[in-house]
Amino acid sequence: MNFLAHAWLVSAGSDDFLYGNLIADGVKGRDLSDWSTATALGIRHHRRVDAWVDSHPSVINARRRAPAGQRRYAGIALDMVWDHFLARDTAGQAHQEAIIERCYRLLSTRNAPNRLAGMMPILVEQDWLRGYADFAFTCRAVAGIGQRLSGPNQLAALVPWLYDDYHALEGDFQTLWPALMAELSHQDRFPS
Repeated sequence: MNFLAHAWLVSAGSDDFLYGNLIADGVKGRDLSDWSTATALGIRHHRRVDAWVDSHPSVINARRRAPAGQRRYAGIALDMVWDHFLARDTAGQAHQEAIIERCYRLLSTRNAPNRLAGMMPILVEQDWLRGYADFAFTCRAVAGIGQRLSGPNQLAALVPWLYDDYHALEGDFQTLWPALMAELSHQDRFPS
């Protein structure tokens, strides 16, 4: 899951908890003592969700379908593709709009970790959370993230596969999202 999906999953939580979920990929290590308690809980929640998603059969199968040379990077692309399907399916809904505006407010008024500091203003300015509804935009974002990695842009190399596998990926998401929502409804599984 990427920014939008994580925000959807915790939209009823506090701003600090939501913020922790939004910045978690930019926070390294287990020591979260520099963060408020609620933000640290959000970071941990994000990590638990990612671990659950990465081990889900739909995600494992999608990764297996990725081209062998880029399979190692497929998880990054898939996280963004899941945001595409969520954004597409919920575009214009009042709840979606409220979540996006709240995320942009938090990301505009709080400092992101160094690893995300340069990306967050661009994410807000270019309206990525709404933009994900357009698959071409999502694929450009995937390729753009790949430019931040060292070496050849392996994420850009995945884009043709994303287009070719679109319908299968959509089916994966249609299985994954309800399963994740059901899993999260068990508060003992993902305490916040």
